[in-house]
Amino acid sequence: MATNAVLTGDIVNSTGMGKSNESRLLKILNQLLEPYLFEFYRGDSFQVYMKDPKPALRIALLCRSAAIGIVKEDEQILSDVRISIGIGQVKTPVKSLSTAKGEAFLLSGRTFDEILKTGTRLSVSTENPLANEGLQVISDYINDIFKTMTGKQAQVIFELLIGKTQQEVAKKLKRTKSTINQHVSSGKWFQIQKLLTQYENIINQLQ
Repeated sequence: MATNAVLTGDIVNSTGMGKSNESRLLKILNQLLEPYLFEFYRGDSFQVYMKDPKPALRIALLCRSAAIGIVKEDEQILSDVRISIGIGQVKTPVKSLSTAKGEAFLLSGRTFDEILKTGTRLSVSTENPLANEGLQVISDYINDIFKTMTGKQAQVIFELLIGKTQQEVAKKLKRTKSTINQHVSSGKWFQIQKLLTQYENIINQLQ
């Protein structure tokens, strides 16, 4: 059994987003999750199985920035995605998520139940207590950053997470380079990059 990742998530306030925003977001989420084994259930909830746990946090942040950035400029932030990442062993091969077993599934489901109660939007858990301490610090910092993120900042962060340069983002979003640079700074992109690197370092030690 190898170390894998399982993401359990749901769209926060999907009913308050409006039908067009919700369908646009679902389309983006489906595209993001397409390389992995995933399924949506109850309309706005989903689960994802990833053989390699290293991209799991980046995928979670892509889902969250997509949701925050979906709002129009004259709307308040109405949406987010709540995600728990469980990292551990999984019984392979995984053919169906509904019948899959392993500690990554248990951890992801258990942690998701906890964040539903606490109102937290992101949590990462393993069976390694020392790793969990580091992952908790990373999750808390990310939650603080995303709590105050605006729709415009989220749109920029989303594109950077995909791997686009600031110049490419400016062209795609039809904004000036200086505006993009402001959103990069105010959206805490460089801190997010560091947190992603720290996460991957912890995962490398677990494997």
